Amino acid sequence: MKLYELMKNVSQVDIPDIEVSGVTCDTRSEIKPGTVFVCIKGNTFDGHDAAKDMVAKGCTVVVCQRDLGLENQIIIDDTRGAYPRMCANWFGNPQDKLRLIGVTGTNGKTTITTMIKKVLTSLGCKVGLIGTCQNEIGDSIYPTSRTTPEPYDLYELFDKMVKAGCDYAVMEVSSQGLEQKRVAACTYEVGIFTNLTQDHLDVHGTMENYYLAKKELFYISRTAIINCDDEYGRRYISEVTCPVKTYSVGGSADFVGDDVLLSASGVKYVYSDGIRKRNVKFGMPGLFNVSNSLAVIACCETLGYDVDKVIKALADQGGVRGRAEIVPTHRDFTVICDYAHTPDALVNVLKAIKESSTGKVKCLFGCGGNRDATKRPLMAAAAADNSDFLIVTSDNPRNEDPEEIIKDILVGLQGKSTPYVKICDRREAIHWAVKNAEKDDIIVLAGKGHEDYQILAGGVKIHFDEREVVAEALNELSEEGR
Repeated sequence: MKLYELMKNVSQVDIPDIEVSGVTCDTRSEIKPGTVFVCIKGNTFDGHDAAKDMVAKGCTVVVCQRDLGLENQIIIDDTRGAYPRMCANWFGNPQDKLRLIGVTGTNGKTTITTMIKKVLTSLGCKVGLIGTCQNEIGDSIYPTSRTTPEPYDLYELFDKMVKAGCDYAVMEVSSQGLEQKRVAACTYEVGIFTNLTQDHLDVHGTMENYYLAKKELFYISRTAIINCDDEYGRRYISEVTCPVKTYSVGGSADFVGDDVLLSASGVKYVYSDGIRKRNVKFGMPGLFNVSNSLAVIACCETLGYDVDKVIKALADQGGVRGRAEIVPTHRDFTVICDYAHTPDALVNVLKAIKESSTGKVKCLFGCGGNRDATKRPLMAAAAADNSDFLIVTSDNPRNEDPEEIIKDILVGLQGKSTPYVKICDRREAIHWAVKNAEKDDIIVLAGKGHEDYQILAGGVKIHFDEREVVAEALNELSEEGR
């Protein structure tokens, strides 16, 4: 590829007519002669400081924001915003050959994106998925390390989707992905907003900053579909510039869910788009899943699909891994695995379960290390207010002392009457919960969801699948003759 092709829509300065062999902003990359290095300033590392070393490794051109005194340097105003466009150019702008659907918000992204993919696939489309749990191209699964991939990985993934014949790419668009401009080269056919509750303040500092980061999606969307039951959603409606459609459970909106019936197996409600009313059945429990399924129907109808076919496809699909997922026990108690790791998400899932339970709801949860510490007591209060018993344990402690994290959590239990035990080791805590389960108990394992690992001190990642741990505990019960 010629350098001027790589720099298309990035820089107006005269670009040398030279051949390039690749583009990167990562100093750890394997460098071929002819590679273009883009200097990006991060929170802890500035790529400009490594530019000379990257030239010594073989980089032919350096794109930077200040004069570095290098022979082949191209100075531009915003390297962070330029890099995604350069990556898109490198792969032939595959994002423009797909119909993109982006979903942002604190909770519900994984459920909505997964269900949109399932529904569109059942309607005859080939769909790629990018998200927290995994990336998918049709039936093929690719592991992921972050919700919204880094630019080179993202546009490479789009390229694979195009080559595989995908019509759509549906993706979770994180606040960090938006703030760091990873999707700067994308235009979304539909951008969906779910809700905004306290999370990621360790990154954004304030809820206002978090709100503004999410808002970036709607500057690059052709149509916004917004949850007007959420206070931040109502702000977006009055502030965004693209056409807006709204959805609501029981309120006034373009897409509404009324006459809701909740059960342990899912939800039923009456859907209305102002023209027609239809009965909807969705096999995931909780009022929040009425909202999630409304977003799915609203999106597919906005894309032009027949609403009756969409609703039937939604009813035919199973649930989502790690989202109110029932773990088989073949016992007289139930174990549910859910990703809830914010106070609001925990309230939602516990309320949904408690509304349909006949026994006690017992919640096992912890909080991640090196993340927003202010939500730890809030998580505890949310769990205490919506459970009959708590098992306080670890999540991904990372570089923090698990015992210190638990101390922060326990502050939120002051003045609460909900009984609890503290078991720092999460495996031991799950074993304890299973072995002490009583008839009709519902044990909610909150926080890990789809994850099959735990992150310990020093960034060490160990295999840890809660489904396997539950199975171990059940086997021990059987061996003990219980």
